[in-house]
Amino acid sequence: MANQEIERRRTFAIVAHPDAGKTSLTEKFLLFGGQIQVAGAVKSNKIKKTATSDWMDIEKQRGISVTTSVMEFDYKDYKVNILDTPGHQDFAEDTYRTLTAVDSVIIVVDGAKGVETQTRKLMEVCRMRNTPVIIFVNKMDREAKDPFDLMDELEEELVIQVRPLTWPIESGPRFKGVYNLYEHNLNLFQPSKQVVTEKVEVDIHTEELDNRIGRDLADRLRGELELIEGVYPDFDVDSYLKGEVAPVFFGSALNNFGVEELLNTFVEIAPSPRPVKAEERTVMPDEPKFTGFIFKITANIDPNHRSCIAFCKVCSGKFSRNVPYYHVRHDKTLRFSSPTQFMAQRKTTVDEAWAGDIIGLPDNGTFKIGDTLTEGEHLHFRGLPSFSPEMFKYIENADPMKQKQLAKGIDQLMDEGVAQLFVNQFNGRKIIGTVGQLQFEVIQYRLEHEYNARCRWEPVSLYKACWIESDDPAELDAFKKRKYQYMAKDREGRDVFLADSGYVLQMAQMDFKHIKFHFTSEF
Repeated sequence: MANQEIERRRTFAIVAHPDAGKTSLTEKFLLFGGQIQVAGAVKSNKIKKTATSDWMDIEKQRGISVTTSVMEFDYKDYKVNILDTPGHQDFAEDTYRTLTAVDSVIIVVDGAKGVETQTRKLMEVCRMRNTPVIIFVNKMDREAKDPFDLMDELEEELVIQVRPLTWPIESGPRFKGVYNLYEHNLNLFQPSKQVVTEKVEVDIHTEELDNRIGRDLADRLRGELELIEGVYPDFDVDSYLKGEVAPVFFGSALNNFGVEELLNTFVEIAPSPRPVKAEERTVMPDEPKFTGFIFKITANIDPNHRSCIAFCKVCSGKFSRNVPYYHVRHDKTLRFSSPTQFMAQRKTTVDEAWAGDIIGLPDNGTFKIGDTLTEGEHLHFRGLPSFSPEMFKYIENADPMKQKQLAKGIDQLMDEGVAQLFVNQFNGRKIIGTVGQLQFEVIQYRLEHEYNARCRWEPVSLYKACWIESDDPAELDAFKKRKYQYMAKDREGRDVFLADSGYVLQMAQMDFKHIKFHFTSEF
């Protein structure tokens, strides 16, 4: 039973550059999974039903996903867990962390724009972990680049071999549909957001194809398919699972076209939960004992209850409600009476979860990102770094009556890993460091709307924050004395040097040979 449960799990993330159509694709998956009945247009104000996966106000106002949503649904015999990640680069860190909790990835690429910077970065993270990747080329119902050029660009930019499994017939207003190379049938395009298009079994060497799409296009399609068979080796599932080859699908998520093919092939070939490396050993998904780690913490999913949810990825065994589990960092046992699973905003309480599943655990400050839960074994799952921030501002209280609310809000948002907090040792002021400008706006907005606290930003010109450590206490001491105005502590109480320019950092590294300067918090 246990093995069957684990085998039927498919846990993956959808990643893309902003606006490539990631949220629309997630929505269509939920439509096929029977979780939602009507697809809402994300950006249109005419339709008040906004996309089911973006639940924070600021996301609805801007039409962007700011936090990672987790959704699960059943499809055929499989249980699918989707993690929808923010495409906006100011939230890259959230996305990198999410990639540690999934077994495979679907990358969405805009057919007109091709590969964009954000997508390259995410692909690097997948490569580091050999995560299998499927590519979906979206927006074929708009003018797109030539499909062969797109294939070359994907190979070059993402540094991975590609193999088309569906092939488009024209694009833009002339878009006729796609030919499915995996199942050998033709899918004809009818622009509609609600219904699924018709599929035709066509032998491509007969006249029937000419009747369906016209003589010229039919001849061109035959030529292109011959070329594909000549240029690309046959699709091999093993090389996909090793992360060496990425299958490519074409379609239009908004018009629900090419999505079902993607989903069908995905559940068939994508990996079930894979082994996870802990510092002590490698954990296999089918081990009888439960292990899991926290990869994300979200404050206030429900504004009426001021609580946090910690997202836990189950790595092995089976999680059960009300059973005591061991929290490694706190060295104590906890029980969870109301673990939840998500379908966008609808949470349901679950009694059990298997390896590959993602569960929400109610959190009142018990968890930090990277915490491990086990049945008593001392394990530490790795690979959840905090990157060195690139933008800094002093955060000040704008309403003296609300000091407590502000402190609580900052604390919870930092637990979520939205940004990093440093306390300057010289003047005691709080400095927030982020990877992008938009995060400051999100913090300010959420402090006001969720914690009823107002903050004000003040400029501070810093170049980089580095964690420092040294085996030579005297030298460390001398360094801190010389740089006392630029020394801070992070939330763990570790020493952080706030360099105000690249030159200053370089000189410090030259003058203090025995001090190590780290640019991620994991060392």
